[in-house]
Amino acid sequence: MSKTRRGGPEATKADVLRIAQDEFATRGLAGARVDAIAARTKTTKRAIYYHFGSKTGLYIAVLEKIYKDIRDIEGQLGLKSLPPDLALRKLVEFTFDYDEANADFVRLVSNENINSAKYLARSPAIRNLNAPVIDAIADILARGRRSGIFRDGVEAIDVHMVISALCFFRVANRHTFLKVFRRDLLSKSLRNQYKRIICDTVLRSVMR
Repeated sequence: MSKTRRGGPEATKADVLRIAQDEFATRGLAGARVDAIAARTKTTKRAIYYHFGSKTGLYIAVLEKIYKDIRDIEGQLGLKSLPPDLALRKLVEFTFDYDEANADFVRLVSNENINSAKYLARSPAIRNLNAPVIDAIADILARGRRSGIFRDGVEAIDVHMVISALCFFRVANRHTFLKVFRRDLLSKSLRNQYKRIICDTVLRSVMR
């Protein structure tokens, strides 16, 4: 019995998205093949096109999935229950860990930047999916200002940029950094040091 019949259409779509994420992250949009995705999911190319419309439609659905995945977990971190400085540190630590553990996310976002985000721009959902993290940071900053530990004039989107830049760079640029500087940014022996540096950098950028 096929996976389509066993799990129903939603299970089939979830399975296709999981495999397609790996295919697109490994081979890019141009190199990925829907036939290969169908074979790995034990479904058919026709069924994939039925659910997603086209290979590009499937790729956009994968982009929506990877952003939804990280934002869903962020929403469960309990940041509102923590003092603002600890909440911000926890968010940075989570981003550091998530980017390291989810190379597909880093590859897909990097590839989409190479494509000038033209496929991401075709998704009306992605902007809404990413709004909660900006709202969460804005809340942390507002609480920090009220408590007197964070300075004025810091925007949530800029803090998000700094967090993303530092954590993302460590994974996305690992190989070139290693060849140029002989330093492995993902070295286990350096992991805690880099996590502390990144957390401290972000916190110092907003502290009074």
